[in-house]
Amino acid sequence: MPCRLGESAVPGPQELPVAPLAPFRFPGATAVLTGAASGIGEELAHGLAARGTALVLVDRDAAGLSAVAATVRARHPGVRVDTAVVDLADLEALPALAALVRAEHPRIDLLINNAGTALVGSFEEVPAEEFDRLVDVNFRAPVVLTRELLPALLAAPGGHLVNVSSLFGLMAPPGQAAYAASKYALRGFTEALRHELAGRVGVTVVHPGGIRTRIAASARVPEGVPPERARRDLAEFAALLGYPPERAAAEILAAVQRRRARLLISPGALALDVVVRLLPGSYWPVLERGRPLLRRLPGRRPRP
Repeated sequence: MPCRLGESAVPGPQELPVAPLAPFRFPGATAVLTGAASGIGEELAHGLAARGTALVLVDRDAAGLSAVAATVRARHPGVRVDTAVVDLADLEALPALAALVRAEHPRIDLLINNAGTALVGSFEEVPAEEFDRLVDVNFRAPVVLTRELLPALLAAPGGHLVNVSSLFGLMAPPGQAAYAASKYALRGFTEALRHELAGRVGVTVVHPGGIRTRIAASARVPEGVPPERARRDLAEFAALLGYPPERAAAEILAAVQRRRARLLISPGALALDVVVRLLPGSYWPVLERGRPLLRRLPGRRPRP
């Protein structure tokens, strides 16, 4: 019988309150981490190992990945460190990667989809294959890995998933159509999963801004983009990358432990998020006028 106004109804199975998960426990856990050869991923590997977490490190940079793994093993000889050299743009290789990880590590407690790539050029200048490749790495690969490894996360008591979006998953500047599209998509995917998995697996979406990584140096430049403008845009992008990656990694791991749903990293990200919320339809002209100030925000260290 329908419930009248003022009456209370007995909640159905999906309406019952969801008990919060206990804080994540790093010692003895196993983490799968993509993009582990440099930047935030490298610092996450060190931070996880220092907390007693076994590691499966994934990257396409074989030399960089080997160097990071060797350093982690030397500093933390009691921690198991496995590596897998995989290009996440090769989506067909990912189920096999996940199967190998599950076979070697029956229990997986933490998946961090951290890997990402950038691209220079406007939507008109970027070829379809370059656009699609970026979306594959930044969005579709995390979806595939999450699908493949979610059963293991659900089987591990207190499992957790982290998807690293971007400041450009909160705002979309010109010249970043592909990157922003992929990072907005990853944000939406993660938020939906957080609601679906509430009480079973912790889920965190991360929005870093201005982190000192190699993303600008490794950005792809399609042939149709004028070289001089590409150099200028990459130089401006690199100038914004001042926030220490080790601090970003520490903030991510603290968010995992506390089961935070959303993490913005750097003063620049926090400031820009406020502007976009206040001016959702007209933030870009305002940000263009305030560009000199924005250049100073990412590198400023927040108070402890």
